Amino acid sequence: MNFPYSEDGTKRYHSWNYALREEFGGKIFKVPVDGGFDCPNRDGTVAHGGCTFCSVSGSGDMIVAPEEPLPIQFQKEIDEMHKKWPNVQQYIVYFQNFTNTHAPVEVIRERFEQVVNLPGVVGISIGTRPDCLPDEVVDYLAELNQRYYLWVELGLQSTYEQTSDLINRAHDYQTYLDGVSKLRKHNIRICTHLINGLPGETIEMMRENVKRTILDSDIQGIKLHLLHLMTNTRMLRDYQEGRLQLMSREDYVSVICDQLEMIPKEIIIHRLTGDAPWDSLVGPMWSLKKWEVLNAIDAELIRRDSYQGKFDVRQKERV
Repeated sequence: MNFPYSEDGTKRYHSWNYALREEFGGKIFKVPVDGGFDCPNRDGTVAHGGCTFCSVSGSGDMIVAPEEPLPIQFQKEIDEMHKKWPNVQQYIVYFQNFTNTHAPVEVIRERFEQVVNLPGVVGISIGTRPDCLPDEVVDYLAELNQRYYLWVELGLQSTYEQTSDLINRAHDYQTYLDGVSKLRKHNIRICTHLINGLPGETIEMMRENVKRTILDSDIQGIKLHLLHLMTNTRMLRDYQEGRLQLMSREDYVSVICDQLEMIPKEIIIHRLTGDAPWDSLVGPMWSLKKWEVLNAIDAELIRRDSYQGKFDVRQKERV
């Protein structure tokens, strides 16, 4: 088959790599940095302890030099990337870990502006929570959206309130929907994060998470993550006490393909699995072989003779 959002017709989903090449005409580095922000369910704003799956770095385990000033972080990251791709000269700054709009707008502006004006920066991607989007912050994001290629990455993880309570998410689904609405009024691109394999969620619930997200919110991108069980997280106790079963690779590949089939073709797939440092990962250990997982997803789509959007849930709703 010849999928419309594929450079050579071999990919059967709308990949982030394809989207960036279409936007900028070549390979782009997405450069993760640690902005020095906290999280509202760690510092007591809404809760304490953070999400039960989250590591002490707030999902920033792979950042090269998180203690350095932002411009130095950025330079060290691209220096590492240039070892493999020496000719790339365009970059998206990725404020990755913790909640990067959880501060007064003056603080946010000061930190973002340290890096968005560096040579080669063409875009900015901001990881945050939907309960940290006050009007003045959204206004600043709208300004950035006029200047750069901007994505706001909203952590949702699950549409089920019982799951959110269990993992100490400390916001409800309606808060997510309200956050999406506020951003879309300014035509800001949104990438929603969902996690497969959370405690108590069945395969059908994982499918339903994607269905609800697509039908209920106007998003332009989605990240689908495997739950990584890490050392020094509160979720480790759930696993040790038998309340959490880690997904098999076969189940994960199957549910990812189910989810892709539901997602409209035009929505960009920013990620289909995640990265975790081997020395703090409890499991699933098969996830360390990232390219084998991605190749297995490709192979399963071929086996099914399927592709992203084959059973587009928005089209089904309109019928």
